[in-house]
Amino acid sequence: MLVIVALCVRRLRTLQHATYRKARRITERILLSFVILLCVVLAGTTSYNTAALRYYHAIYPPPGKLYQVGGYDMHLYCTGEGSPTLVLEAGAGAESIVWVKVQPELSKLTRVCSYDRAGYGWSAPRPGPRDADTVAQQLHALLQQAGITGPLVLMGHSMGGIYIRDYASQYPQGIKGLIFLDPGTPTMEQHQSPELHAATAIRAPFYYSLVAVAMLGLHRPAGSCAPEPGLDEPAGKRFAQLECGKLLNSVWTEYKSEPQSEAETMNTGPYGDLPVLIISRDTKLAGQTQGLTPKLAAEFLAFWDQEQEDLKRLSTRSRRIIAKGSGHQIQLDRADLLNREVAVFIQQIRNNNEQRSDYGSTMTE
Repeated sequence: MLVIVALCVRRLRTLQHATYRKARRITERILLSFVILLCVVLAGTTSYNTAALRYYHAIYPPPGKLYQVGGYDMHLYCTGEGSPTLVLEAGAGAESIVWVKVQPELSKLTRVCSYDRAGYGWSAPRPGPRDADTVAQQLHALLQQAGITGPLVLMGHSMGGIYIRDYASQYPQGIKGLIFLDPGTPTMEQHQSPELHAATAIRAPFYYSLVAVAMLGLHRPAGSCAPEPGLDEPAGKRFAQLECGKLLNSVWTEYKSEPQSEAETMNTGPYGDLPVLIISRDTKLAGQTQGLTPKLAAEFLAFWDQEQEDLKRLSTRSRRIIAKGSGHQIQLDRADLLNREVAVFIQQIRNNNEQRSDYGSTMTE
């Protein structure tokens, strides 16, 4: 930006001696002055955003511990005591803090560990692929570094549902249960029409526009870094600052790896009689299909509901709950339901997978 300002100032000076017509000189001066002003404003927002991120990183240090995995720091936050250990896998682009309404409550029952994938939250970015196999391998290495060997229950939200399927297939020993929160599935691409896929795909130009906005710090003065509603003030501020400081390259790399992740988990499962709990969004809730035509919105909701229902085939001990009134972010929208049902699920495992009469059912709560 300094180079642009310098060139504009230089051009303004040469205009004083130019032999152009008066109208052209005036027009150029206006345009050059506008460019200088714009660069000054953008430099200010960029500097302000950089200073703000450093400030919030200083006052909000990692709540957990940093472990070296493959030469890079990874953040793991474990609370509570007891067995099995509940490992939380966030969705694509999300940090460990997304579990802020869940981890404290479930930690009263057992040990709960959330973590940040590479490039998210307090974990260092790293080069290389971000597909399901890689994510599972890095999580396994992180748990090994922390001395957490099992027994484990894995809970994955959205894309995290695909990641925990991959993990359970690569490292089945010690896995005592799987919990899916409105998860993505390996067959998502196959079961969408080309029109729906095109309407919901993230395009590269949109991504680069987000990168530009983030790099220039424009989202902060626009109010996008305001505390997350529904959380207490410290948690809300911490949540917002992690979102504002997100490394979008990590998000984009993970998004581009989704087809590979789906291919890698296409043949995962079934898992015999392993306890499986599926908690899905309320597909009757309005406002979940913004930007889609009525036809595509109806297709999306029907397709998503069927994908969730089909997950019950993963185990003979599976059941599904539709979280009434919840959108995709169930851990934030219906933390009450999640905390209650996951506690029941953990107790079931502790009681040696006691038989239930509602396996294979779908309920709305």
